[in-house]
Amino acid sequence: MDHKNVFFDVLTPVHFIGRSALIYPNKTAIVYNDKRYTYKEFYSRVNQLASALKNIGIQKGDKVAFICPNIPPMLEAHFAVPMIGAVLVSVNIRLASQEVCYIINHSEAKAVFADNEFAGLVSPVITELKQVKTFVNICDISNDKPLPGLGYEDFLATGSPAPIIPDVDDEYQLMTINYTSGTTGLPKGVMYHHRGAYLNALGEMLEIGFDSTSTYLWTLPMFHCNGWCFTWGVTAMSGTHVCLRKVLPEEIYPTINRENVTHLCAAPTILIGMSTYATANSIKLKHPLRIMTAGAPPAPTIIQNMESVGAIITHTYGLTEVYGPHTVCAWHQEWAKLPAEEQAKLKSRQGVPYIVAMFADVVDPATMQPVPRDGKTIGEIVMRGNNVMMGYYNDPQATAVAFEGGWFHSGDLAVMHPDNYIQIMDRKKDIIISGGENISTVEVENVIYRHPDVLEVAVIAVPDEKWGEVAKAFVVPKAGAHPKAEDIIAFCKERMAKFKAPKSVEFGELPKTATGKIQKFKLRDKEWQGREKRVN
Repeated sequence: MDHKNVFFDVLTPVHFIGRSALIYPNKTAIVYNDKRYTYKEFYSRVNQLASALKNIGIQKGDKVAFICPNIPPMLEAHFAVPMIGAVLVSVNIRLASQEVCYIINHSEAKAVFADNEFAGLVSPVITELKQVKTFVNICDISNDKPLPGLGYEDFLATGSPAPIIPDVDDEYQLMTINYTSGTTGLPKGVMYHHRGAYLNALGEMLEIGFDSTSTYLWTLPMFHCNGWCFTWGVTAMSGTHVCLRKVLPEEIYPTINRENVTHLCAAPTILIGMSTYATANSIKLKHPLRIMTAGAPPAPTIIQNMESVGAIITHTYGLTEVYGPHTVCAWHQEWAKLPAEEQAKLKSRQGVPYIVAMFADVVDPATMQPVPRDGKTIGEIVMRGNNVMMGYYNDPQATAVAFEGGWFHSGDLAVMHPDNYIQIMDRKKDIIISGGENISTVEVENVIYRHPDVLEVAVIAVPDEKWGEVAKAFVVPKAGAHPKAEDIIAFCKERMAKFKAPKSVEFGELPKTATGKIQKFKLRDKEWQGREKRVN
């Protein structure tokens, strides 16, 4: 007799919602404007969606695409689609129509759910989506149905609320595909399995200190790494999801107060907006708010500014390929005695692997040997373990390159400190090699962020006849401030080696991705136009 089912169960985050509905049926699970769903109602709607998908012929392994902001249907999809063994494809709502078309076709999606506001991304390419059998309109801001198909609530009504037994018989079954931003070519489909999503969801809750009394505000896009797995983690802990359609400081702060929000996640650029708005409007948080930040290395100044408003910052680091965050700047109690500026510097490091992640190192990519733990020798961050992707969908060549040497290669250059904490120095493609000297753009940016007139900054390599390339800073000044280029350059020269200081400064807006990352490649393309580009 096989006793395996006695001591083994498949790890899947789909189980989380059934448990929470069983224990806390009447607890508020989702808040969105004037809508309130209990866990019993949330579970019922998930089962209805799962059932309705089965009714239109969606089977195990089929792909279902959602083009949707942070509203309840997007949360429901994170449970309903994988519950029937299908695969969720969360599409970045800020992409161009042709990019959306490529993702839907490349993923072989058979059903597409699109929010009204973003249906315009689908309409122009609808005839090119040959494999899509069903379109559903998510009518959140109007009752229009721009795509051929039912409205979301009408579609839901075609399903049964009766509990569905999850069709997951293998932990390594494909669960979601998340497409990278495609800054170096076409987007790549990152494959997550059920085991990785389950473990990473619980890991997030451990690292940020989230429990059943906590309330989470959705300021991070759910389409980005499935919301860093918080879609499943918050539900696992039976916490409350507060949905937010648009991420604006003037909406964030009233929502925090009204709903007693205890946790949120955000890229550094969102924190800049939040701290600037708080300063301009003399806002101080009335109760503790834990913020997890990742997505780009945050300058110590950004952390310090947000903590001065009353937030508690946890800095994590990861990529789409590792289910979102993989390392955390784990806090040491003795650091609390240090000056605020020193604390912020320590908190800006990328840290150590999550409890559930375990494996991350900084190595010489040529030999795969760990670099000295001296805080100076630069190597590449590599990772392995349960929360590394299964590979890129239908792209074995890119997968082989990413997994060379038995580790996932991040492409991020970093040092390892004597206390075993990782600190990013740059992306491989961003490092500046000036006259044979390596200059970290992150280091230069951190200095410029300390200038009182600077709101945001990006530093890149630009061509130079004498040195090959030098640093150039692109600066967004604070409102009402008018810094001069020579002021910024002099400020840097006073605080770092003179050769690292930018040789020129340009003022204006910065191009960004949907998740708030500055698109340095766009700045580089402009500066290197017509020139031979360094290959790195």
